[in-house]
Amino acid sequence: MTKTRNEHRGPDREAALAQYRQRAAVYDLELALFEPIRRLAITRLGLQPGDTVLDVGSGTGLSLGLLREGVGGAGRVVGIEQSPPMMEQASERVRQSGWNNVALSCSPVESARIAGQADAAFFHFTHDILLHPEAVSNVVRHLKPGARVVASGLKWAPAWAMPANLFVAAAALRSVTSLEGLREPWSQLGNYLGPLDVTLLWLGSIYIASGTVVAGRAHGRTR
Repeated sequence: MTKTRNEHRGPDREAALAQYRQRAAVYDLELALFEPIRRLAITRLGLQPGDTVLDVGSGTGLSLGLLREGVGGAGRVVGIEQSPPMMEQASERVRQSGWNNVALSCSPVESARIAGQADAAFFHFTHDILLHPEAVSNVVRHLKPGARVVASGLKWAPAWAMPANLFVAAAALRSVTSLEGLREPWSQLGNYLGPLDVTLLWLGSIYIASGTVVAGRAHGRTR
């Protein structure tokens, strides 16, 4: 297994930047298969008019329109993405759509400057980000107590579901720099949220995890 796919090595930012530099032109086409997952996950956010929602690892902006529908014209959507080629496409999407309440930040999530406190955060197929404690912590610090958080993406299926795991392995080669944490990709979020509701789809190879921020856990679970 290559260095960037080591089961026990954390995410590699430089490898991720190179990976998404290559994928940017075909990213929307590659993600088309997962659009029903995106839509279902966004409904779990329970967005209300006037909410502020963070789109963490926003990529080319595929989620921005749906999130904006949820928060309405009085709400606010903030997309955070570290890949310049991906951000260029997201910016063009926002410009062409005339969305004046969508803000974009081209920055690693762990060092992104996020103004104010948001009502919700969305992580869609952002495995490397979810592995990064500083990235998750930075997002949660900018969420209100009770804010809704939803994460969705790949995970290892049960051992008996070999076709599903072959699919996960092939998809991971295109989308992550570390296989660490694929058994429970939501585990870092569990340090900050109340009980998680985890739905497994596609023979257990896709998950949607949702929960709410617990007051007093801005720096992780207290002992």
